[in-house]
Amino acid sequence: MKITLKRIDDGFNMEAADETGHKVLMDSSEENGGRNNGVRPMQMLVMGLGGCSAIDVVMILKKQRQEITDFRIEIEADREKDKEPKLWEKAHVIFHLTGNIDPDKAARAVELSMNKYCSVAETLRRSGTLLTWETKVNQ
Repeated sequence: MKITLKRIDDGFNMEAADETGHKVLMDSSEENGGRNNGVRPMQMLVMGLGGCSAIDVVMILKKQRQEITDFRIEIEADREKDKEPKLWEKAHVIFHLTGNIDPDKAARAVELSMNKYCSVAETLRRSGTLLTWETKVNQ
């Protein structure tokens, strides 16, 4: 894998691209000298958690012939206080699934993702992040 970052202004605004050309903007807050033109790198890590787990959950439920008509994830995360670097202390992930889905199968798919398959979840866990989650089906 190869990631390329390119500074695109005189502040902290960066464009990151993967080897296939997919791009994302990153920046710092205005309080830190940025222009708020992109996602913060630490936020991107939490976004990666959601994306990684979402792929797992959809794959598992598709294999079980569960019909997903809508799917979204909300993540609330807190960073450590009064430390440098400020790692993620905890993250709570809420999986919202809609469709013809067995709630037990959805909960099991989420558990498998968060405890076994999602590499981002394991990366965060190894850094000391407390990960919790809940699954809501047709709510």
